[in-house]
Amino acid sequence: MKEIVFISGKGGTGKSTVVATLSRLVDGKCLADCDVEAPNLHLLVPGERIRQEDFYGADVAVLDPERCFRCGVCRDVCRFDAISEDEEGGIRIDPLSCEGCGACALVSPTEAISMQSVKTGEIALDRTEYGLFAHARLEIGAEGSGRLVTEVRKQLHAASDGEAWALVDGSPGIGCVVIASITGADAVVAVCEPTLSGQADLERVVAVARHFQVPAFVCINKVDLNPAISRDIEQWCTEGGVPVVGRIPFEPAIVDALRRFETPVEAGLDPIVREIAAMWNQVKEAVAESPAP
Repeated sequence: MKEIVFISGKGGTGKSTVVATLSRLVDGKCLADCDVEAPNLHLLVPGERIRQEDFYGADVAVLDPERCFRCGVCRDVCRFDAISEDEEGGIRIDPLSCEGCGACALVSPTEAISMQSVKTGEIALDRTEYGLFAHARLEIGAEGSGRLVTEVRKQLHAASDGEAWALVDGSPGIGCVVIASITGADAVVAVCEPTLSGQADLERVVAVARHFQVPAFVCINKVDLNPAISRDIEQWCTEGGVPVVGRIPFEPAIVDALRRFETPVEAGLDPIVREIAAMWNQVKEAVAESPAP
């Protein structure tokens, strides 16, 4: 199964809309949403829940008050200011500030602190009209988003049944969630907008893909919104050897379609659908001819 991850240097570029549209156009595929901090692909890919489970992706320090005699050693060693005194002079640990390093548990002379796994999110697998769909949601304020993304991809591959393609809606940005989304993938498609910030974000996210030796393609969304910057992006891609496979025109009706939970396919926006289909054909042909990473 070839895995194609759609990423962007910032949120709101339209990558989820592109993936949802492709879910209607591509045969023999399964889907994943690896934006675990703000998932939204499920709004356009509804389905029946097959499996849902809690994810325990981080450890936090937990205090046993009966063992603690308030020496303050744990507070002094904590680099994240997660340990403080309460109103009665006792020790208090803030689980949202704890980074799970375990230093406090190590130095506690009475072993008053232990590291315990906590729930950091939920993982779900759905059966949809458009194929299997794996997704997850990180708990508010929880750590370990990269590990949760990795688990989403693992569950998708474990549940797949001979599909030729995995279409992954990746996380925006260039942080650990993006790295977890693209590592080991067959290709990434970076979706960008023709703005100065969009161009800068594109260059950064393509650099991340190159660092991890994942072939990169570029799709310019709203390409006619700023033709001058679109030309600059194309020139940068040409000079860097990054194929531009998509040039999606600006279409205000897409916003109205999304409000109705429709992709451009259901909304009858044929020019948009044709451009996304042409983009997929280029990616499919390039990936099919390249060896696995």
